[in-house]
Amino acid sequence: MEKISVVLADDHVLVRKGLRKILEMEKDIEVVGEASDGPTAIEVIMEKKPQVVLMDINMPKMNGIEVTKILKKERINTNIVILTIYDDREYLLELIKMGIVGYILKDIDPQGLIDAVRSASRGEAYIQPNLTRALIAEYNRMTQPVVGAKKPLTAREKEVMAYIADGLNNSEISSKLNISEKTVKNHVSSILRKLNLQDRTQVAVFALKNKLV
Repeated sequence: MEKISVVLADDHVLVRKGLRKILEMEKDIEVVGEASDGPTAIEVIMEKKPQVVLMDINMPKMNGIEVTKILKKERINTNIVILTIYDDREYLLELIKMGIVGYILKDIDPQGLIDAVRSASRGEAYIQPNLTRALIAEYNRMTQPVVGAKKPLTAREKEVMAYIADGLNNSEISSKLNISEKTVKNHVSSILRKLNLQDRTQVAVFALKNKLV
């Protein structure tokens, strides 16, 4: 029987040991590598090419969101399950848009963890049941009609909006446009004010819904 290969990416040794112990009690699951920070996670995943990676959001040097972006950009064929202590709706939606297949909290029971890994190995989505309500609530918030702009956006603000919709952070936008990060922050604040929006996620949704990108 071919085992499901798994890489564990978490900066806490005890967490990794606990996950390994639970998973390797199953005859169809094998942990093939571990990583304690983002860059190492990328190296191990590229080397081992596991079917599934269980990855914490909050890791040193490079967080789970940044690692996910790189893996997707490099077209690494590994199914990603995010493992976190944070019940954060914006993280959840952002990562789902990036193409993760699972999102679970660290308080999940062992059987839920095993189910998540098996589902991920088949490419099937697995969202921990008690996160479903939060996901629906955030989706509804994002898809509510947005009041139109108080003032028209400048050409530069439209450029910044397009990069926000592409998932770039302020530092990345600064590099793309060759302007300071402080200037990017000012543009973002202006966009939020003009469009009566609350956060970057709403900016991205607004841009996509209105075909501005």
